[in-house]
Amino acid sequence: MPVTFHIEPPLKYSLKNRQILKKWLKNIVEKEGKWLSEVNFIFCTDDYLYQLNTTHLNHHTYTDIITFDNSDAPHLIEGDIFISIDRVTENAQKYHVTAQAELLRVMAHGVLHLLGYKDKKTEDQNLMRLKENECIALFEQLSQPA
Repeated sequence: MPVTFHIEPPLKYSLKNRQILKKWLKNIVEKEGKWLSEVNFIFCTDDYLYQLNTTHLNHHTYTDIITFDNSDAPHLIEGDIFISIDRVTENAQKYHVTAQAELLRVMAHGVLHLLGYKDKKTEDQNLMRLKENECIALFEQLSQPA
């Protein structure tokens, strides 16, 4: 399967709607004219992601997501997306949204990075937020009963 989900111990977490999420993520990629080869989502703790951030990126900060692009071809989407459930939960409270809504935003954010979207400059951040919102709307469409 092109999309896999992993829970990194000691995190105790249960991901719901896995099949809908897989379909959603595949749709995001296909709408951009790319092919989903393999994307691994690894859900972890703040401490686990902090260690990755310091070891691999030399960033000494906590973050909600780190995306590693493993693709050698521009039309193939392949990568590993690490998400801190601790940070997602905290950000959901901070921004007054549900944990599910924040998780969808972060998952979409990681896939959008694999698709080539950036978020360092203000105009890139604005486009990223617009694309995240489009992705969340797509999830809502896909999760409606037929």
